[in-house]
Amino acid sequence: MYQRVLLAYDGTREGRGALREGAIVARTFGARVFLLCVVPESASGRIPEGAAGVVQAQEAYQELFDEAMTWMKGTGFDLSGQIAVGEPAQQISLHARRFNADLVVVGHRKRSLLERWWSGTTGAYLVDHLGCSILVARRPISDEDFFAAMGVDAAPLPTLQRS
Repeated sequence: MYQRVLLAYDGTREGRGALREGAIVARTFGARVFLLCVVPESASGRIPEGAAGVVQAQEAYQELFDEAMTWMKGTGFDLSGQIAVGEPAQQISLHARRFNADLVVVGHRKRSLLERWWSGTTGAYLVDHLGCSILVARRPISDEDFFAAMGVDAAPLPTLQRS
């Protein structure tokens, strides 16, 4: 059913949940996995004074990406991935097409009305622009349940520490 799964990861608690749930789905279907971390393009990043902030953000996301790649490889995946800069929904959609994904897995964090207005409607954009299925991971998965579903030992895996 699913042969190519794109996992969108941002290091948040919700992103870690999406990584776990996406890994379980990919393992269940024997799918290839592509890991995508998107450095959000902010208004300050578009002006020269914000350049240092963009570089710092890229370095932080490089750490997140490297950590997640190591973690996924520790669960037995031979995966590929990339860090992209831009609006997350647009980058996820673009990379899903490039990877020819048939499933995209994202996390979700509840937001206030003001936050949704300010940050836009990422979910609506993805639903309208993805040519594949989307899984919005919301279910917490305990370490015990995750490792049992994956059939791996917890000992060799690093802990994803970001918040």
